Amino acid sequence: MELSSTTRLDPQTSSPLEPGPAEPGPAESGLPAPGLRRSMGPRHLVMIAMGGVIGSGLFLSSGYTISQAGPLGAVLAYLVGAFVVYLVMACLGELAIAYPVSGAFHIYAARSIGPATGFTTAWLYWLCWAVALGSEFTAAGLLMQRWFPGIEVWVWCVVFASVLFALNAVSSRFFGESEFWFSIIKVGAIVVLIAFGGAALVGFHPLAGGPHPFLLENFNTSGGLFPNGFSGVLVTALAVFYAFSGSELIGVAAGETANPETSIPKAMRTTVFRLLIFFVGAIAVIAATIPYDQVGLDESPFVTVFSSIGIPYAADIMNFVIITALLSAGNSGLFSCARMLFSLSEEGHAPKAFRKLTKQGIPLIALCVSMVGGLASLISSVVAPETVYLVLVSVAGFAVVGVWMSITASHFFHRRAFVRNGGNIYDLAYRAPLFPAVPILAFTLCLISLIGIAFDPNQVAALYFGIPFVGACYAFFYFKYGRRRQLAK
Repeated sequence: MELSSTTRLDPQTSSPLEPGPAEPGPAESGLPAPGLRRSMGPRHLVMIAMGGVIGSGLFLSSGYTISQAGPLGAVLAYLVGAFVVYLVMACLGELAIAYPVSGAFHIYAARSIGPATGFTTAWLYWLCWAVALGSEFTAAGLLMQRWFPGIEVWVWCVVFASVLFALNAVSSRFFGESEFWFSIIKVGAIVVLIAFGGAALVGFHPLAGGPHPFLLENFNTSGGLFPNGFSGVLVTALAVFYAFSGSELIGVAAGETANPETSIPKAMRTTVFRLLIFFVGAIAVIAATIPYDQVGLDESPFVTVFSSIGIPYAADIMNFVIITALLSAGNSGLFSCARMLFSLSEEGHAPKAFRKLTKQGIPLIALCVSMVGGLASLISSVVAPETVYLVLVSVAGFAVVGVWMSITASHFFHRRAFVRNGGNIYDLAYRAPLFPAVPILAFTLCLISLIGIAFDPNQVAALYFGIPFVGACYAFFYFKYGRRRQLAK
């Protein structure tokens, strides 16, 4: 995008600057940050997003959604989640092409809203994935004990952490390839569930040892279509949004993508379509197969469905798939964490060491610090699960929706400034449709989901700790950088 048709924000001030002859930085010029390699194509972007999304939220936590919202309510909740993902991705697509830089979320917010918001967005997202790293390592280690009960969980955590670190430290393309194959395994499991589970629902289940539900008869529960009331759908909204988190990783990888003007929109459309088919299709089959009052968190709903249709070794197969899903999500999370620290350093809001790159274009120090953050989260989950870890998990859950709200708000202000400065929207390589309805609706739905969890005692801690964390980030930014700017005037 040409500099003359955008509003530039100085990294050290929150007020818009008029376009001038100043040399554009990487974020404004559309160039990658110095040293980063544009080595990933659309298929890598799609699988990075799919890898971040398809994890424990679908393979494990989907049981919680069905038990709380009921069969029909769960399907509706995931349809709403997919719709919100589409809205957020539409906003993200326009921003990612305008600012195709690595770790770009906080760049969008810093340029369009203000540097304090960008700073807060970056640390929210970094903490979200750092906590997720610790959780993925622990969960994968626990699952490995099914086959190797004599090996301590911490040993597997070290092994998995080393593998993911190596995958991220080689090159961005090597990371993209590894994520591509990780995701293939997970997608394969979902396709098998939809195909075989769907066939069983219409009466074809030759391997099943007993009766099997027919079509949607499980949807008509003893308590009606919504056994816990429609409020059950609202309460599970944040859990569903969290299950879809990771789709925004396309924006994080924008700075290392070849031909972002064509690659990013293509990856966005493909990702949304596949998520709609895989998530909603899988949830519909699970909800139609398992009575809602018999599904929960004690067993993966995928294992229950595979067992009900007679697939041999269902538990072992899904154990392998879930471990792959956890490692895939951790792989994407470590990539995201490192790029966030690198991008913060580029803006002058993190130590300069984080912007140092290897010959392969990898921010190795930022990668190491992110891994340490993930291991710290892992340790806190063992040492202080009821205090420190509870706070971290709560902020992480809050962060996903907070980042989506930041993306949609950034798009709203970005497009307004673009038009106000004389830009022609038809000159944009990609533009979100139905502006301003799309960003406003996406922001509103995300806000409603945050309000909804206030009524769920299992999730309300996300507000108790998330809101103060955001306030602390703003306060820190003001005292660290705001006062310095005032003294400079």
